[in-house]
Amino acid sequence: MRWDAVGRIFLHVKRANSIARRYFVTNGFDGALTMLGLMVGFSLSDNIAIPVAITACLGAAIALCMSGLSSAYLSETAERKRELNKLEAALLADLSESDHARATTVVPVMVALVNGLSPLIISLIIITPLWLAKLGIQLSFSPFLLAIFIALFLIFLLGVMLGRLSQEFWLWTGLRTLAIGGVTVGIIYLFSR
Repeated sequence: MRWDAVGRIFLHVKRANSIARRYFVTNGFDGALTMLGLMVGFSLSDNIAIPVAITACLGAAIALCMSGLSSAYLSETAERKRELNKLEAALLADLSESDHARATTVVPVMVALVNGLSPLIISLIIITPLWLAKLGIQLSFSPFLLAIFIALFLIFLLGVMLGRLSQEFWLWTGLRTLAIGGVTVGIIYLFSR
């Protein structure tokens, strides 16, 4: 493949950045809320062993990752093939060797990676206090409480990112997503009583 072809494929990938950003925020938010829910549930339960909590969180994080990878890859591949077929029909030409066709295979992989890795990475960050506690490192607060604070902070940051993307006031969008996290905590607390 020539370098100019690589450049043209890169342009297709660059155009897919907005899709990847949406997937990052959407699935990152899913990962953060899932971990937040688990941490609140663990903190409200009696005597949950840290290794059990870590295993449950890793199971959920890996499931979110696999769901994100496969669903984004399958849906983006279908959309890209549909667009390519429509373009071929409009041009009355076979585009299977074109840069557009090559991008049809590259873009779904990129979007799937973003969609799958965002909840996994965010989840791993959130459960860091549990790993520290398992290693015997003394923490100022309960590892579950620290994980809840980290989850809420990351939810706020995702809101800030949305504000920057939509050119809204970043504090407002951050507080809005933080409110969603707070409502989630409140609902779990109410149902656990």
